[in-house]
Amino acid sequence: IVTVDQRSAGERLDRALAVALPTLTRSRVKALIESRRVALADRSDQTGRTVEEPSRKVKTGERYIVDVPAPEPAEPEPQAMALDILFEDDDLIVLNKPAGLVVHPAPGNPDKTLVPPLLANCGESLSGIGGVRRPGIVHRLDKDTSGVMVAAKNDATHHALSKLFAAHDLTRIYQAVVWGAPKEKQGTIDA
Repeated sequence: IVTVDQRSAGERLDRALAVALPTLTRSRVKALIESRRVALADRSDQTGRTVEEPSRKVKTGERYIVDVPAPEPAEPEPQAMALDILFEDDDLIVLNKPAGLVVHPAPGNPDKTLVPPLLANCGESLSGIGGVRRPGIVHRLDKDTSGVMVAAKNDATHHALSKLFAAHDLTRIYQAVVWGAPKEKQGTIDA
């Protein structure tokens, strides 16, 4: 149950609830509202009238009941595979993706991809991305490219990482093996 305070008064319902429930993204809250899982609580008890308008303006003192269902099971099914995990906590997992491994299942690559072993490794620690128990992969590496990948374990981390990657607000450092001794100490390789 979320009670609207003066700071949120006049805001859109989806924005106000997203601020009050920081583990959910605004898009997830909007989906909950549109799927009839948010109700304006009666003052006398814990029941209320369903609200379906994410843009509804909220008022100070209003109470909203938010029904967040358990995440749906992931598809594809988890598959055991050894992963080279560099870091893992409650919010994200960082790993080395080997060359030759496809990230997402797709036609032509229905299994033996990165997602099923992530599901097997993370198990119940995945709280759901958009309501589905799955890792939130925010960037890509081609099949034949090896490198570090980051995957979110919850909506809030997925949203934050997506913003960082979209804004290119990251520093990436690469190491390379070079045959010979280049004259330049730094520069851009465009090949």
